[in-house]
Amino acid sequence: MKKVILILCLILSQIGVGQTYFTRTGFTEFKASVKAFEPVEAKNNSTTVILKTQSGDIAAQLFISAFKFRVALMQEHFNENYMDSDKFPKAVFRGKIENFDLNSISGTSELDLKGTLTVRNVKKEIQTKAKVSKEGDKIRLQSTFIVEPGDFEIKIPNIVKKKIADKIIISIDYELVEKK
Repeated sequence: MKKVILILCLILSQIGVGQTYFTRTGFTEFKASVKAFEPVEAKNNSTTVILKTQSGDIAAQLFISAFKFRVALMQEHFNENYMDSDKFPKAVFRGKIENFDLNSISGTSELDLKGTLTVRNVKKEIQTKAKVSKEGDKIRLQSTFIVEPGDFEIKIPNIVKKKIADKIIISIDYELVEKK
């Protein structure tokens, strides 16, 4: 885990000085359910995120195998058959919260979040809205966006294709604290 933080710090260190906020316990969830079938959804509570407040630059990384499903067999198939998590263990997002200004955040602000999501070594540009709020000495970042399995060259066998949604809803909820 220390290597993850070090890599993210090195990436963002070239961006400039300013406050850095981070978490190692960010929440990431996906839902790929189709009505009338077993829910296909998983949660990951160990996303590492770093935010540079001066620039709005953000980097997030999670281990694919840390997604937890209700059904153990579904988790096994997800890691072995679809995500190849032994070969591609991480998903990474590098981007920017547009017009981020820590001093002007009061209540919740809705800002543009843009960047590149890399899954299975395949990159996809993401543009979405993010809710950003300051709660005491913490920054909270929440967002939802949609991807498709084909965006990351994930092949869904015909036998289960009807049981998995074409559009996968990804939700994030990160509570960041200042790195001192």
